[in-house]
Amino acid sequence: MPSFYAADGTELAYHVQGEGVPVVCLPGGPGRASAYLGDLGGLSSARRLIMLDVRGTGQSAIPADPAGYRCDRLAEDVAALQDHLGLECFDLLGHSAGAGIAVQYAIRHPGRVSKLALITPSGRVVGVEVGDETRAEIMNLRRHEPWFAEAAAAFERGGDSDEDFRAIGPLFYGRWDTAAQAHWAAGETQTSEDAAGGFAAEGAFDPVGTRAALAKFGSPVLVLAGGLDPQWPPRVVGELAALFPTALFLVQRGAGHYPWLDDSGWFVSAVTAFLDSNG
Repeated sequence: MPSFYAADGTELAYHVQGEGVPVVCLPGGPGRASAYLGDLGGLSSARRLIMLDVRGTGQSAIPADPAGYRCDRLAEDVAALQDHLGLECFDLLGHSAGAGIAVQYAIRHPGRVSKLALITPSGRVVGVEVGDETRAEIMNLRRHEPWFAEAAAAFERGGDSDEDFRAIGPLFYGRWDTAAQAHWAAGETQTSEDAAGGFAAEGAFDPVGTRAALAKFGSPVLVLAGGLDPQWPPRVVGELAALFPTALFLVQRGAGHYPWLDDSGWFVSAVTAFLDSNG
């Protein structure tokens, strides 16, 4: 397991899959180990994926200062990783809450990011939230599924109990098959409560400043939403995409919050085409 040290001395682990041009991949959760990303549906066949275990998750160490879990602090860990890898410029991919880390890194170090891919991204970094009506619209697209009534009731209760957490799982996948069920179950052991709780602590986000910086961001950007994702629905993800001068905004139809599991071929083709493009 390769590792490096952050500026504050915390040892951080990363995992490498595939060959070719590197793409640094940041997991979400927040506070979830990078293992849930798998190989992003086979993206490792086209790129060398460098998966970071953010501090306190996976095989990375727990920081001495709990403030180290803040999203803005995690962005600086990406700088340490880039220096460790000896990469002057690289492609950066963030999923869900990890997209917030990627955005903060990209606006602080725009010249060091070749391309930025945000997959079913959280909008918290720019102050975008999901309204109840928008979320209900997405969830109701699944109302004919046999599991819907139980999942919707559990979601309404907050999904906090173990039983409710298991019940809401189908809402986050386009297909509630064996692979999706195993992926959701693994999430119970892959997440650090401390890392999750500290991610959005006071000072972690500067929505006004971030919006202003995104308006000037010049590198190519892909923003990909899942058409059935209730966590960050397409309408909300589109608001984030619109903050960039130019961004390729794609909606993967029939996909939930983990689109590489719902249609890996479509996902890998779309992301690879973006990474291979000249602009």
